[in-house]
Amino acid sequence: MNAPSHIYWLILPLVAAISLVYTASRYESWPVIWMRSIRLCLWILAALVGTTAVLLLINTQS
Repeated sequence: MNAPSHIYWLILPLVAAISLVYTASRYESWPVIWMRSIRLCLWILAALVGTTAVLLLINTQS
């Protein structure tokens, strides 16, 4: 069963929440928390996009 494509937009708030909570558990200063959280969020999203691209490339080869 295929999931509707709009369900993937739910990844954005999930990644933002995870990166914010993880960063807030490491630092106490709010400016540092926001900057590091944004950076972690971008890293996670880049990893997800890269992994998706590789899997789609593998899937189209067969």
